[in-house]
Amino acid sequence: MTAFQKTIIFLRSALFMLLISLFTMPYGVMLLILRFLLPPFARYRVVQGWSICAMWLIKHVLGIDYRVVGRENMPTQPSIILCKHQSAWETIALQRIFPPIIFVLKKELLNMPFFGWGLGSVPMIGIDRSGGKAALDQLLTQGIERLKLGFWVVVFPEGTRVAPGTTRRYKIGGAYFASNAGAPVVPVAHNGGDYWRKNAFLKYPGTITVSIGPAIDASGLTPEEVNARVATWIEAEMRRISPQHYQDETTARTPA
Repeated sequence: MTAFQKTIIFLRSALFMLLISLFTMPYGVMLLILRFLLPPFARYRVVQGWSICAMWLIKHVLGIDYRVVGRENMPTQPSIILCKHQSAWETIALQRIFPPIIFVLKKELLNMPFFGWGLGSVPMIGIDRSGGKAALDQLLTQGIERLKLGFWVVVFPEGTRVAPGTTRRYKIGGAYFASNAGAPVVPVAHNGGDYWRKNAFLKYPGTITVSIGPAIDASGLTPEEVNARVATWIEAEMRRISPQHYQDETTARTPA
């Protein structure tokens, strides 16, 4: 990459941060007020205005577009999405790809000025991740309520953002929720981290692939079985859409 190209990427990234900050602040204040005036779905539609603007900036300022593979795998009923987590990009893009969704997230995020106010304006599920069994029960109770309201529930099973080509242990929370709720589970893989990395200021242009896997019927499965099926599909799909990050594995399996 030339010095000129690096400069352009820096300028585009800086402009994006400026613009998204400028419209996130008033949006957050407005949503804080509307939290007391509108029902959940009405507030969600207002939040969608923010995600539409954000995705426009991502495409036209940063030069990041996306394509979706496997839309036909989406169930017709509200379901549980277990998704690879590589960047902040998917937290915005999933709102445009799926029907109404809410996220399971660290409850501390809901206290962030402006952005957290927006999150709190729709019925997100804020979890104390150190809460053990109590946190799992809270997730199950609130998650079932959200499904009944018509929301899809997004869980990032690795619990945090991971770098491209790496994997963390899949936590049991999302699988526990799915197993006990008996709701369909939709595994999702993507390579967003190739263009928008964790905590990185610079964002690189390109087209992200989002792959939606066949739904898993969690009825009758243990949380461990759900987790194993989800992890197997996601990690195999990551190797298909981002093979460059797993070349060492291929080399290790190839006979000399």
